[in-house]
Amino acid sequence: MRRLGFLPAALLTAAALTACSTGTVEADDAKPTATASGSANPSGAPGGTPQEAGLPLVEAIEAIPVAAEKRTGYERDSFKHWIDEDGDSCTTRAEVLLAEAVTAPAQGARCSLSGGSWLSYYDEVEVTDARKLDIDHMVPLAEAWDSGAYGWTPERREAYANDLGSDRSLVAVTAKTNRGKADRDPAQWMPPAESATCTYLVDWTATKLRWALTMDEDEKAALLRLAEPCADSVVEYEAAS
Repeated sequence: MRRLGFLPAALLTAAALTACSTGTVEADDAKPTATASGSANPSGAPGGTPQEAGLPLVEAIEAIPVAAEKRTGYERDSFKHWIDEDGDSCTTRAEVLLAEAVTAPAQGARCSLSGGSWLSYYDEVEVTDARKLDIDHMVPLAEAWDSGAYGWTPERREAYANDLGSDRSLVAVTAKTNRGKADRDPAQWMPPAESATCTYLVDWTATKLRWALTMDEDEKAALLRLAEPCADSVVEYEAAS
């Protein structure tokens, strides 16, 4: 279970994350850890090669380059999803639902899911019907486009939209919160659950670093302001290939 069953951030163990001490964020399609998985950064993502222990959240935010956003030419269809990358009949959406279930659902023909339970960490709501969950791109597709994906190949945009290589890239959350978030960055939207603040900021920052995306001035200012209560939060990430 890659997100420890979506326990609220206050209950996650230190073995899995460095939790913040307090908490206070598309419709895309619509996690909980307070750290991101770290490794070397061979593709030259912002921030260079993170230290093995990760970067403090504020340092990680400062490592993201600032640039003006470019929305021109964006179409949601530019990011192909949901795909069945390994040919097991489960699309990326289903793979996330299976990985993040608190109680495992029954898996039927063509990866149909029934039963099971999930905890949406954005709003700490328990969900027992997978149809009521969206799979949220942590950094929404439109925001990714604005922040550098406009210059990517179709193949890289597809890889981004279906990124199962990092636990923080995609997250199962209530449809209400995902659609409330839409394509907004943390200067415009944050999760309603106070416990989600530090986790969300770490996940957002790690995703931008993983994919070598930029941020605008308003986004940076909001991230730094919101990160003030998260002094113990650490960002680790692995650059996407």
